Amino acid sequence: MESYQYGLERRSRTDSDKVMRYVLLAVSSLAVLVVLLIILFTLGNSITAIKEIGILDFLFGDVWRPSGGDYGALPLITGSILVTLGSMVLAVPVGIACAIYISEIAPVKLRTTLKPVVELFSAIPSVVFGFVGMMVIVPALKVLFPDQQLFSNSWLAASIVLALMAMPTIISVSEDAIHAVPRSYREASLAMGATKWESIVKVVLPAAVSGVSAAIILGIGRAIGETMAVLMLTGNAPIIPDPLWNVYSLISTLTGTIALQLPEAVTGSVTQSALFELGVLLMIIVLIINMLSRHVVNSAKRRIGEGDGKLSLLFRMTGRSSIIPESVSDRLSEHRSTLMRCGMLLLAFIGVWMFASLLTSDVMALVSAAVVVAALVGLGYVFDKVDSTSRQTVCIGGVTVVMGAVILMLAIIIGHILIKGIPALSIEFLTTSPAPGGRGGGIYPAIIGSLELIAGTAVIAFPLGVLTGIYLNEYAKDTRFTRIIREAIDLLNGTPSIVFGMFGMVLFVTALGFGYSLLAGWITLAFMILPVIIRTTEEALKSVPKDLREASRAMGATKWRTIYKVVLPAAMGGVVTGAILSIGRAAGETAPIMLTAAVISQPHLAGSILDPVMALPLHLYHLAMDLPGTTELQYGTATVLLIIVLIFFVAASLVRSHYSKKVRW
Repeated sequence: MESYQYGLERRSRTDSDKVMRYVLLAVSSLAVLVVLLIILFTLGNSITAIKEIGILDFLFGDVWRPSGGDYGALPLITGSILVTLGSMVLAVPVGIACAIYISEIAPVKLRTTLKPVVELFSAIPSVVFGFVGMMVIVPALKVLFPDQQLFSNSWLAASIVLALMAMPTIISVSEDAIHAVPRSYREASLAMGATKWESIVKVVLPAAVSGVSAAIILGIGRAIGETMAVLMLTGNAPIIPDPLWNVYSLISTLTGTIALQLPEAVTGSVTQSALFELGVLLMIIVLIINMLSRHVVNSAKRRIGEGDGKLSLLFRMTGRSSIIPESVSDRLSEHRSTLMRCGMLLLAFIGVWMFASLLTSDVMALVSAAVVVAALVGLGYVFDKVDSTSRQTVCIGGVTVVMGAVILMLAIIIGHILIKGIPALSIEFLTTSPAPGGRGGGIYPAIIGSLELIAGTAVIAFPLGVLTGIYLNEYAKDTRFTRIIREAIDLLNGTPSIVFGMFGMVLFVTALGFGYSLLAGWITLAFMILPVIIRTTEEALKSVPKDLREASRAMGATKWRTIYKVVLPAAMGGVVTGAILSIGRAAGETAPIMLTAAVISQPHLAGSILDPVMALPLHLYHLAMDLPGTTELQYGTATVLLIIVLIFFVAASLVRSHYSKKVRW
């Protein structure tokens, strides 16, 4: 009788395990469904424009004027490319230098502090970056270049801000890649007589080239998908700069144009369809970036080769080979170095000439470029003549200075807002509604609306993201379907927030009849942060040793019971940390909610989930862009928004620290 009951109990456990497997599979398939819906709705709404305008006229037309029936996207594409390239010129060298310092130079205790501090950049909402750009960077540029007829905006200012926004991605991913290089590589290089700096440049960086390249590509994706900062700083003029490198010119970008014009577009009109065609173009760009990133990583892995020995790999990185004679190898290395230097000098000449041509005559611009190149050549000659120890001192000192400058920029951004904004805070400001017209009163409805958006998004996204992460790590095998799920998650992760807003507007606001409402905002934001929660959950589960799973199964527990009782509690630190950070990101988003949930001004709170709300990010944007003379209100709103987001960041850090102390493996 007892054996019969045991058999029934065992069968029941097995059946429940199968049920949970299918439930997790169904939840995981949601990512694929969301991607399909986004593609179908975005592409479907662009069909009208494709038919009436034509793809070639749309892509290469040089006039974007919907009021006149002109829908040439070339100025918008050009603007997006220019502002992205400008940001990368600043962000890439600074980001890689900071990654080198954190991974290779900083003491251990300082290293554990620096990375979270740098990650604070990613916690700052884009609308706050745009606001700081308007209040700090644009005035600074006017002081630096008083002879230029600078408008309140320019693509130079937008590029600087985008560089600051892309830096955390480049630094974090590059640092992880550099830190992952085996210590034996460094030790072997030092044993061969190389200095620490030579080991970093000739051994560590080449070994981490795949991760660093992926970091740069992800940074490009971050910059090209940004909406609010470029909307606030570029001037939104759909023109091609003349000359093209005129960094003081107004421009317009793909994302900014969509965010600015889509809310005003008539439903079913050619203008609305053309804006959705811009969204399709953005998704194609994101897909290309994802594919390029994956190709870079895979090609680097193939180049290095999993079967190669560490010593032969080290030889290859340092330019020496056991097959090629030493003299030949030295000559090849010398020629390669010479070509790289010539290329960098050429780029420096072109860059200085283009920039100087905007400030002075063509002749003086050429002279300035020649003087700069000559100075660089002279410095390079002197640098080559000094001993390796002195070169190391100079290089490490330079990297340290760059790291300090990044920390200083972070302190300036946060400090500027808090110093200006805290005096504006009062009980009345925090507990009253905005005055009619928005030029007075408080921000109470915006605070409550933001908290309501955060809470609803967390309730929807957290269980879906965690369950999907569990399925992918614990149940999923390497099949075509699971690969499709992962591809869908990667595509969602790189999709610009404005595309999610377009999708939410079409499906939830219009098609399903939710209107501008909390519910539409909740679902849209949940879909946006879902990939982050999935990835962080999956990585947290991977960190749990297999021994714990095997021990639990050996004691008779089913697979699901093992996951629920053993694996998930052990990974809870990483799971909760990822969830908190993603929710914090949602708290600062503007583009999705301005198309689905938030209104500019509303004196009362939402009465139901089908009512719209005020939100701090959109309220700050409205004050900064539409209501001049409200500086105190702007800083006060920015301060409250920044404090809320920083609370999420600090909470995530505390959770991470708490659980890391409990880990014993």
